[in-house]
Amino acid sequence: SAAISSLEQSGKLFPNTAERNMASSAPLLDNKAKKGKHSRASIFYGADEYLDELRKKYEHDHEIAALKNALPGEGDANAAGVGESKDKMLKVEKNDENRSLKTNRLFPTANKPDPMPQDLAFLFTKITPEQMMYMWNILTLIFVTQCLMVLGYCAALAFFPNFWWTCTLTFGIPFAYIAIQNIYIDHDVMHGATFPVYDWQKFLTHPFADFFSLPWEEFILEHNRHHASTVDLLVQGEFGWDPEEFHYALQQWAGDWRENWSKYILTVPWIPVIHFFGLNDTGS
Repeated sequence: SAAISSLEQSGKLFPNTAERNMASSAPLLDNKAKKGKHSRASIFYGADEYLDELRKKYEHDHEIAALKNALPGEGDANAAGVGESKDKMLKVEKNDENRSLKTNRLFPTANKPDPMPQDLAFLFTKITPEQMMYMWNILTLIFVTQCLMVLGYCAALAFFPNFWWTCTLTFGIPFAYIAIQNIYIDHDVMHGATFPVYDWQKFLTHPFADFFSLPWEEFILEHNRHHASTVDLLVQGEFGWDPEEFHYALQQWAGDWRENWSKYILTVPWIPVIHFFGLNDTGS
């Protein structure tokens, strides 16, 4: 304000130059305080603490780290401390020329522009730890919402027993929508923010999906094995065994559907059945 400026100029606010310079350069908040370690007594992780935990989990679950680093692209920076695995299940199968043993195609690399156009930079920007935590928060919010919707449905039936269809449709249609969003976000969380901020969050990823679900770590392994092996959905298992080959075989084994539609009548109806028992892209 004008009053403070006049005081500064007259030297009454800061008597000497050293004090004036100290006041102008001192931060309002101590940056060191922000980077304090997460204590056992505190409730929430910060971004730095989450990254520390993430690196520790990658070191412990080194199979997941090895598979993520084998995927096309630059790999996961947080899993950089884990080297390439010699296990056949944890690496892509290619020859010395970096080509597929099945199709002889080169293993794909990201076509990253250089210099990077400003309007495309977001496509190649790594996800930040704050965004990872936000994704897990949204997934947790969806789970809590689903639980509250189930309780709300029970209450509606108790208070309005004569309006079964009204209560059921009012509950069922929004619940079907949010369940679909659940599995989409679940999939994106698995790719972008592999491990949860808190261990208990991995138990709320699939409970409304199916009757049978893979554990969270097994789901990550299964799905990353799929992406490491199949970079083109038209060529299953191009760079090694794909755990979802049987799933896709039911849709592709007979060839061109226009000439072999009768064969697909025998296989396609089985797809929902194998989904029910856990063979699908989401591990549920």
